[in-house]
Amino acid sequence: MSNLDCKYLDIPSADGSAVRAYMARPVGRGVLPVLLVLQEAFGVNAHIRQVAERFAAGLGYLAIAPELFHRTAPGIEGDYNDFTGVMEHVRALTEEGMSADFTGVYNWIRGQEAVDCEMVGAVGFCMGGRAAFLCNSVLPLKAAVSYYGGGIAPGLLGRAPAMQGPILLFWGGMDQHIGPEQRRAVSDALCDAGKKYVAVEFSDAQHGFFCDVRPSYNPDAAIQSWALTVEFFKAYLK
Repeated sequence: MSNLDCKYLDIPSADGSAVRAYMARPVGRGVLPVLLVLQEAFGVNAHIRQVAERFAAGLGYLAIAPELFHRTAPGIEGDYNDFTGVMEHVRALTEEGMSADFTGVYNWIRGQEAVDCEMVGAVGFCMGGRAAFLCNSVLPLKAAVSYYGGGIAPGLLGRAPAMQGPILLFWGGMDQHIGPEQRRAVSDALCDAGKKYVAVEFSDAQHGFFCDVRPSYNPDAAIQSWALTVEFFKAYLK
């Protein structure tokens, strides 16, 4: 896209490792709010890069997608039909490692010109939905959006009291990976912690409904969730 500056960066993680990240930013738009775009289990692939570019080109964000698998498989782009091929990298992720990466990216943001480091949010999909929940407990985010974040319940429920910004959660009613009891547990934890949240369930959507290259893609749910995401971030990051 000619009106975008898109490139890969190497950013120091807070634990001393190096995080490769894909950055997209509009050219000539002044001071920009920032979004961390957090990957599915299949890496910072063409789909995730396209999402980052949508936020940058159409909405005026500096969007940055860190490679969360940089310790075990830098640059990996998994096959949507071969989940087992990425599972070892998913299992290798730790809260400590991801927290260090988020902190490193945030420190990088704070050192950039023409960005508003007080207006930072995160959005994530699948594994990245869980990562967005974690990120919102680590960084002073203004808002976060989690798409079908598997493993938030029960693994991250203890972090609900540490949520920094309001969070929007999307779920698929037909998701075979995240059952209704898990979805309720996330809402209950946020409610008990007195945190501002919105939970949206698309009754006819499956896991991965936003990604248009997955068999579970649901165009209606994708369009509607995108519109809600845009408005949610407008409310808190503009």
